[in-house]
Amino acid sequence: MLLYIKNMVCHRCKMVVQAELQKLGLHPVSVALGEVVIEEKHLSKKQLEEVADALGAVGFELIDDKRSKLIEQIKTAVIEHVHYQDEPNREKFSVVLSRRLNHDYSYLSNLFSETEGITIEQYIITQKIEKVKELMMYDELSLSQIAFQMGYSSAAHLSSQFKKLTGLTPTAFRKLGMHARKSLDDLANKM
Repeated sequence: MLLYIKNMVCHRCKMVVQAELQKLGLHPVSVALGEVVIEEKHLSKKQLEEVADALGAVGFELIDDKRSKLIEQIKTAVIEHVHYQDEPNREKFSVVLSRRLNHDYSYLSNLFSETEGITIEQYIITQKIEKVKELMMYDELSLSQIAFQMGYSSAAHLSSQFKKLTGLTPTAFRKLGMHARKSLDDLANKM
């Protein structure tokens, strides 16, 4: 059985969800961001309520309607694309997303905007800027290298988006240090 779970945004989230399901006597087969496959073919209404309560107690939400599932799949795809890819993907994200979710991008975009109050592009930019902050904190790459890795056309373009979103230049941010970063959990819950 496939369960869709809201607010799973990191590898730690996957471990927590797996542990909660095991505490309930369920058998997770695979745990990915936003979804879990369990051995059980069917859960009773009472079991689903127990799962929902257990996940809710640790900050997650069991999703049961199609629109919410699709929104969560979009968010998961963006997070994986921005935060967990080793190599920059130069393919348009709209194409990647449409192919991955088997829906026309305009449908996905309209649904996301209606539900979340921002566009998919704005969500991507927010995620990218948080990843840029992380990379800047490591202080191993130049701003030009970070811009290339994150798929920006130039360091100037990255700097412009960074300042627009954070109110700071990348240089000013570096001087501030870790204090201005947000966790992926916080980003997902604020959207």
